[in-house]
Amino acid sequence: MEKSAKWILLSITMLLLAACTPDEAQDNSDEALPTNSSNEDGNAGFTSSERDASSTLIVYYSLPETGGVDAVAGSSRVVNDGEVVGNTQQVAYWAEEQTGADLFQIETVAEYPGDHDELVEQGTEEHENDSRPEIADYIDNIDDYETILFGHPIWLADLPSPVYSFLEDVDFSDKTIIPFSTHGGNAVTDTKETIADLQPQAEVDIDNGLTISRDDVPEARQEVNDWLTQIGFE
Repeated sequence: MEKSAKWILLSITMLLLAACTPDEAQDNSDEALPTNSSNEDGNAGFTSSERDASSTLIVYYSLPETGGVDAVAGSSRVVNDGEVVGNTQQVAYWAEEQTGADLFQIETVAEYPGDHDELVEQGTEEHENDSRPEIADYIDNIDDYETILFGHPIWLADLPSPVYSFLEDVDFSDKTIIPFSTHGGNAVTDTKETIADLQPQAEVDIDNGLTISRDDVPEARQEVNDWLTQIGFE
């Protein structure tokens, strides 16, 4: 009798398990799957066909020093074929050449000094006073873009004040923002998180941003190209 009872109980259990639908089994297994798996190349699930350059805008703030090549605040310059450009501007130019995406430069109404010491002094004062310089122009056709490559120098381990002004005035809701930056020694900052805080309705890709030391910028073109491939551009 005891043996028969065990067989009866086992049979009932097997019938109950067989009653589960395939969809229920799939739902349970999906809970254990990672949401952002890596591909064989080590990239975060991106392929070169997943980003459309025609719906991508490269937005950057950069301020080349006209009176010197050093900048404690992180805004320096690169001399490229006789043209003086900022470090972040150079990265933005390479990104434009590699992807064919549109380019937009953040500019202020008031001109900043080109002398290194004066620039550092003004940047420090703006940082301490939480200043918001007036922006000269904004993006007219923002609805045309889905992806924003957003570049800036790091000043005093933070975003420059003009970048705060711009991000507080512009709405990048429902767009993907991928940050890139140049720095003079403050690579480990929370500027990407700050961008996410300023654009809460956008998807800020913190994990796939790029930052480059200003000393390395002149030789960083291949690094920039590799990064663009990683985030989904050919």
